[in-house]
Amino acid sequence: MDSLALDISTAAAEPLTPERALDLLAQAGLCDTISLERARAVSRETGISSAQALVQLGLASERSLAEAWSRLLHVTLALPERYPDEPLLPERLQPRFLRAARVVPVVVEPVDGEPGENAEVLVLAMAEPLDHFTTAAIRIATGMRTRIEVAVPIELEAALDRLYPEAKPQDTAEPAEAGEDDAERLKDLASEAPVIRLVSQIIAKAVETAASDIHIEPFEDRVRIRYRYDGDLQEAETHPARLAPAIISRLKILAKLDIAERRLPQDGRIRIAVRGQDVVFRIATAPSLHGEIIVLRILDRSAIAFDFVTQGHDPQVIERMQAALAVPNGIMLVTGPTGSGKTTTLYTALLGLNKPDTKIITVEDPIEYQLPGINQMQVRPQIGLGFPNLLRSIVRLDPNIIMVGEIRDLETAEISARAALTGHLVLSTLHTNSAAAAITRLRDMGLEDYLLAAVLRGVLAQRLVRRLCDVCKAPSPMPDELKARFGVAGGQVWRAVGCPSCRNTGYRGRQAIAEFLTPSAEIQKLLFDRAGQAEIERAAIAGGMKTMWQTGMEAVSRGETTVEEILRAVGAEE
Repeated sequence: MDSLALDISTAAAEPLTPERALDLLAQAGLCDTISLERARAVSRETGISSAQALVQLGLASERSLAEAWSRLLHVTLALPERYPDEPLLPERLQPRFLRAARVVPVVVEPVDGEPGENAEVLVLAMAEPLDHFTTAAIRIATGMRTRIEVAVPIELEAALDRLYPEAKPQDTAEPAEAGEDDAERLKDLASEAPVIRLVSQIIAKAVETAASDIHIEPFEDRVRIRYRYDGDLQEAETHPARLAPAIISRLKILAKLDIAERRLPQDGRIRIAVRGQDVVFRIATAPSLHGEIIVLRILDRSAIAFDFVTQGHDPQVIERMQAALAVPNGIMLVTGPTGSGKTTTLYTALLGLNKPDTKIITVEDPIEYQLPGINQMQVRPQIGLGFPNLLRSIVRLDPNIIMVGEIRDLETAEISARAALTGHLVLSTLHTNSAAAAITRLRDMGLEDYLLAAVLRGVLAQRLVRRLCDVCKAPSPMPDELKARFGVAGGQVWRAVGCPSCRNTGYRGRQAIAEFLTPSAEIQKLLFDRAGQAEIERAAIAGGMKTMWQTGMEAVSRGETTVEEILRAVGAEE
């Protein structure tokens, strides 16, 4: 949409109706003709505007549509901070009308040189900027001239909820203690329209702002909603404690969980359309002192880049990894703590290996993303279907490549190693802090040295660090101490500043820093000599391995991240 630059004066002499404007936006690249016709068909069937239908069908995002309207109409895009702290003209403009029209009065501005009643103009943030009926009605109701700005619907709805809160049905309900085991009461609470709308808004805001997780935490006096961005939690909003049972029950109904069971943890999945985009959520519940805690992991495949370069991997790491993946048999491991991107790296590898003449089977707990053309299996310990049992079955299904979600015990390690010996390429993960530590971890599990030396093709250890925001990052002279202590090349580094596009954090998105250990003849000899982690790591570095610290410092030199991020993820260089 960056190339959109239409001038209404050149769009012919036709009046700019909503449909005509949509044609112009389509011509400028917002969507194709087929998508536009689909939106119009939905508009005729449902009564919503064609623009709204485009968003609901997932053919355009709310933000891209708002930006397109802003450029086409040559009006300002209303940013979140534009909305007022208190309602404007509440005695003349009713909340019900504003909600229905999807409009918020944001400011009253003076008009220079025009004293009297016409000396002020009311600025309106509108989700439907060509809704002339609404602007005319507001002019009549207020007696003021109006000027419009284009609103992003999710931001406008958040402002409406803040400025004009609706009375919640739970205000008059009995306390939660009265009827603790009443599943029907919980269903009734979860089915109320305000609760459904509140939960939908919590989910939609998380997806729209590219959060990775939603945390819903009940306390004695409130329900806290937090979103995780780029690995860090940020508090988003709070609600009265009385809403906790309704919010939690609504989410459990969506995930098809038992709403009456509040003593035991539960897991499930939710697949819903958010602003026209099909998104999957993994949900986990657990009991706490003041009610159930719920965490939703957003599995939005469109937000994940299954590409090693886009993920930020160093060229040497990619080259070594692809060499290991090109071998028809053996084991390649990806290590790192929880949340370090191990599964994403494995999925990227599998998608690159997925060919019509290759059979790939995965054993996962849980299945994060559904991969086209790949057979994925879910571990179910409650019925005795663990990693070892599934692995034994998989070998008989004649796969070429096997992915094991995690090697947790000796039995899984041995079955994986023997599958690699019999001609299969096995990919898996371990929880260790470095590539060399993966070797000693398998040895500690009890895997024989000769098996490990025979099947190991490579170990990738990785972390995720936050990327600097390209909009606001600022150069900073590189101190001599930084060069001497951390070995950062170049004449400058970049520092985080903060702006609206990165939620004032200075960072936007994450990238991988990694090291890849390829077992050389020297390392195999050390294996048989039962050498320790430090000796193996020194041999790998002598063989040309870049450490995680080195790839991280190179990313700092390129202005992609900061030294503080590398220190946080990896620690100081030993």
